[in-house]
Amino acid sequence: MDEELLKLKQRRLLELQRQMLKKQSEEKEKQEEELVKEPTNQDYLNRIFIGRAWEIFRTAYAQYPQLLPQIETQFVESIKTGKINEKINGAELFQFFRQIGIPVRLKTKIRYAEKGELKTLEEKIKSDLS
Repeated sequence: MDEELLKLKQRRLLELQRQMLKKQSEEKEKQEEELVKEPTNQDYLNRIFIGRAWEIFRTAYAQYPQLLPQIETQFVESIKTGKINEKINGAELFQFFRQIGIPVRLKTKIRYAEKGELKTLEEKIKSDLS
């Protein structure tokens, strides 16, 4: 009986070891696939865009959908070749678009604080009239 129990334990141990090795090899393959995977344009842009740059870029993309893919490709190529290696914030990107003739229109609101609340000018005028 003891010998049978030992054999069963050994078989179970071998089976668990095989499963562990299989899991480890699958995880290793997944990690290798991720390393081989080519970074996307968004990955490259994430390296240089800071602050509100993504907001400006997405707004420009929505307003000029035919033109922005070409600009995006040029940005990525410049990053790959090392021509662009500094961070770009929203104001710099906005200025860049203006310089190349793309007037990006941002939705803006003027707000002010009154009695601890942020109010727009529209709300202020309405409250003053009533």
